[in-house]
Amino acid sequence: MRGAPTLFRGARLLAPQAGRGWMARSLHVSASVQQDNERRTTHFGFQTVDETLKEGLVHGVFSSVASSYDLMNDAMSLGIHRLWKNRFVELLDPRGGIHCLDVAGGTGDIALRLLDHARTKHLDRETRVTVLDINPSMLIEGQKRVKESMYWNTPQIRFQLGNAEMLNEVMPVPERRNPPASTRRNPILPPLVSEPIASESMDLYTIAFGIRNCTHIDRVLAEAYRVLKPGGIFACLEFGKVSLPLLAQAYRQYSFHVIPPIGELLVGDRDSYQYLVESIERFPKQADFARMVAEAGFLLPGSAEAASMGLPRLAGSGAWEDLTFGIATIWTGCVSTTNHSIKPFA
Repeated sequence: MRGAPTLFRGARLLAPQAGRGWMARSLHVSASVQQDNERRTTHFGFQTVDETLKEGLVHGVFSSVASSYDLMNDAMSLGIHRLWKNRFVELLDPRGGIHCLDVAGGTGDIALRLLDHARTKHLDRETRVTVLDINPSMLIEGQKRVKESMYWNTPQIRFQLGNAEMLNEVMPVPERRNPPASTRRNPILPPLVSEPIASESMDLYTIAFGIRNCTHIDRVLAEAYRVLKPGGIFACLEFGKVSLPLLAQAYRQYSFHVIPPIGELLVGDRDSYQYLVESIERFPKQADFARMVAEAGFLLPGSAEAASMGLPRLAGSGAWEDLTFGIATIWTGCVSTTNHSIKPFA
């Protein structure tokens, strides 16, 4: 679809200037589509877009920020994301040769932390991680990172293209041309693959700072439940809602008035950073997301059965654990071993 791009914000129609980032070049939602009551819509940041467009728009964001993803996380968390991720992995305490599926984990950050923890804390060299992401650019950045680690060319980590909402489906893999000679900046990398994830095949499912970008969060949770074995653990690390009013106001001001200009200054991409801070604002509150996890079939922390299966207890409310006063939050759940049935998503 070609023509002048348009962005919708409420009832106003905004026409961005040509050349102002990938979003201004790629987003085109016609008024006729918006007026078609039969078409389902969803949010893309603060914008309302046709449901079928969000995946492509999010793809554009992460293709744009892939090479500067760590810098982006530093900007959005003031560098504290490293401490959050450390707490996330320490809480899960992977060990015993488990198989973990790290969804939306393209850059390999969480995967490497899981493997390092298992190795250093438990002398475990059998635990393995499948890193799955819908964006090839993010997976390539992850391959580059892992190539510098001890896990390269080992069965402990593999990268796979896939959709968190449809883990049983194969995605088309784009052709990639490797450089003629390998350098540290542009190494020769193996081709990406895409394979279905079988039901009841995983011991641990992790998703960090990714689920808020998915179009249908309920489908993501349903797929997580499907691929986990009975007794398997679901764990999500995501930006939350700040619990202290003054801090919440200060963080919101920082998010909307500092982070997008930083994106423009450092990597020449204001639009992607603007979307990312808006997506945080649109994500459900801690209690609401915990309810969604329970509705997907997971046992939440605190129940006797969950404790007996090794689901770690969380600080605070018990259903989730706030980090840095709720700027980020950890949610967990586990699949029952006594009352487990996979239901097709309706």
